[in-house]
Amino acid sequence: MKNIFLVFAAMLLASGSFAQKAIFYSISFPNANHHEAEIVMTIPEASTLPVKIRMSRSSAGRYATHEFGKNIYNLKAFNVDSSALTIKQLEGDLYEIPEHGPTVKISYTLYANYVDGTYSGIDASHAHLNMPATFIWAVGYEKRPLKFQFADLDQHGWKVATQLKHDGANVYSAPDMQYMMDSPTELSAFKETNWSVTNTDGKPETIRLSTHSDDAQPVVDNFGKMLQKVVLEEKAVYGELPAYDYGEYTFLQDVYPTDSGDGMEHRNSTCIVEAADKVEGNEVRMLSTFSHEYFHSWNVKRIRPKSLEPFNFEHANMSGELWFAEGFTQYYGELLLVRAGFHTPDEYARTMSGLINSVLNTPAAAKYSPVQMSNYAVFADAGVSIDPANKANIFTSYYYYGGATALALDLRLRSEFKLTLDDYMRQVWLDYGKPYIPYTIADLQKSLAKVTNNKIFAADFFKRYILGIEKNNYVDLLNKAGYIMQKTAPGKPWMGAITAKLNNGNVIITGNSIIGTPIYKAGIDVGDILKKMDGKAVDGSEPLASYLEGKKPGDKIVISYQNRTGNHQATITLEENPQMEVVSAEKAGQALTAEQETFRKNWLSSKVK
Repeated sequence: MKNIFLVFAAMLLASGSFAQKAIFYSISFPNANHHEAEIVMTIPEASTLPVKIRMSRSSAGRYATHEFGKNIYNLKAFNVDSSALTIKQLEGDLYEIPEHGPTVKISYTLYANYVDGTYSGIDASHAHLNMPATFIWAVGYEKRPLKFQFADLDQHGWKVATQLKHDGANVYSAPDMQYMMDSPTELSAFKETNWSVTNTDGKPETIRLSTHSDDAQPVVDNFGKMLQKVVLEEKAVYGELPAYDYGEYTFLQDVYPTDSGDGMEHRNSTCIVEAADKVEGNEVRMLSTFSHEYFHSWNVKRIRPKSLEPFNFEHANMSGELWFAEGFTQYYGELLLVRAGFHTPDEYARTMSGLINSVLNTPAAAKYSPVQMSNYAVFADAGVSIDPANKANIFTSYYYYGGATALALDLRLRSEFKLTLDDYMRQVWLDYGKPYIPYTIADLQKSLAKVTNNKIFAADFFKRYILGIEKNNYVDLLNKAGYIMQKTAPGKPWMGAITAKLNNGNVIITGNSIIGTPIYKAGIDVGDILKKMDGKAVDGSEPLASYLEGKKPGDKIVISYQNRTGNHQATITLEENPQMEVVSAEKAGQALTAEQETFRKNWLSSKVK
C-alpha cells in the first residue's frame, strides 16, 4: 500500500510538471535597419524565490566561450500589471529579480550584426537568429516548455524557417530550453525547395532547403536536387535516416558577401552561412559544408559524446571526443562528395594531402594525441581573444587530425578485415546513436572491437592512435587504392613558412616560427624585422621565396634581422620541404593493378541502391 501511494504521488508530481505553463517570448523588429530587435520574455507561475535570468556564454556546436551578454541592453522587468521590478546585475550576463509577482515580464533590446553559425544578424532583409545569442533565459526553469511569437513578419515580407514546432500563425514552440537553444531560426523572404525521403522503416522524412540569397527559384531548386544526392549517400552510410522530430529536417542557408561564412549543426536543422554573391556558380564548393553538417545529424547530435550531454550554456564545453565527432565527420563530408559524383578521385587526392600533412607535418601532432587536441577546442573553436597564442606550434585541428585517423582506419578495415568505416559507423549508431546513449572513448573502442570481432586490434588502435601519438603508415595504406604519397617539392630549398607585413619600410615577421623549420632553428621568430637575406636587402618589393632562387637543400644563407635587443645575423641551412602530396597512380604515370582498381572502386563509388 505504501509503494502504491508513493507511485501515485510521483504521478501527481509529474502531471503537475507537465501542466506548467510555457515561458513566452515575443520578438519584434521596429529598428531592423540598425540591427536591433525588441524582445519580451514572460514567465508565468514564477517561483516565490528570486528569479535569476542570464544570457548564455556558449552555443550548441561551439566549444569555446562567447560573450553574448554584451549585446543586450535596456533591460527592464515588470509584474503582469506593468508595475516595475528591481533588477540586480550580479555578473556581466547574470541578473536577479529579488521580488516579484506570480508572472514576471522581462524586456530588452538586442543588437545583432554578425551573420554566422554562432551569433545573430538583423537588418532590413532578414533576422538570422542563433538562440543563445538572442534570448535571455531563466535559471532553474530549463525544463519548462517555451513559445515564440515572431512579430512584424508581414511588415518586412518575411517567412519563418526553423526546426521549432509550428503551433499556428506566427507562434512556434520548443519542449524545453535545450531544444530551443538548438533551434536556429531564419526570418526572411527566403526561397524554399523540399523533398521526401522514405526511411528504412517506411516512414517519410521531409528535407527542406531554405535559401536566403539573390538567386532565382530555379537555382535553389537545382541546388536542392544536388543536395538530394548527398543526403542519400549519407543515408547509405548508416542504413537509415534519423527519425527527425516532427518528421522534418531543415537546411537554413544564408548567402551574402558580408556574411562571415560558417556551418553549424543542430538536431533537426543546420545553419549554413556563405560569404558569396549567390549560390549560382558556387554549388559544388558549397556542398562541402552541407555534406559535413548533415552528417552531424547522426554523428554528434544523436551519436552524442557524454562530455557534451547535457550541453552547458554557462561556460565552455570541453570534449575529448571531438576527433570523432568532428574529425570523422570531416572525413565523410568530403568522401561522400566523391561517392555522389561531385568530386573526382584526383580531386579527392588533394583532400587527403591536407589531412595527412596535418598529422605528419605539424609540431603539435608530433607531441599531442587526438584527445588532447580535442580538449584544446575550448580555446580554438572561434574563441575570442586579443593576445597572440602559440597556436601554430601547440595545436593541430581535431577536424583534420580526426579526419586523417578516419582515413587510416577506413583503409585498414578494408585491407585487414574486409570491412569498411561505414560498418563501424553503423555499429556506433546502433550501439549509442539510435538508442541515444551518450558515449565515452571507451565505448567507441568497444564498438570497434564488436564490428571487427577483434578486441586486440581495437585496443591497439585506440592506445596508439587515439590516446597516443603514433601515426599510421599512409604510404602502404594508400597504395592499396592506387594512390602514391610523395614530397610536394622534391629537391627544392625551404626555410619554413614565414608570414610578414610591410610597415614603414620594415618587413616584420607576424607569425610564429614553426618548430623544426630552419628559420626556427636559427632563432628567428615573430616580431623580428628582416633586413637582409643572402646579402640582398629585404624591403618588401620581392616575395621572400625569391631570395632562395638558385639554392638547393643543404645550402646556407645568412639572414640579417633586428629586434629590441639589437641587430643580429643568423646562418640558416636550407632543407627540403617535408610537405607531402597524394596523387593517383595514373597521374604519376603508373598503371593501376586490378586489385587497386577494385579496392578504389569499392571505397569511392556510390553506395546508394
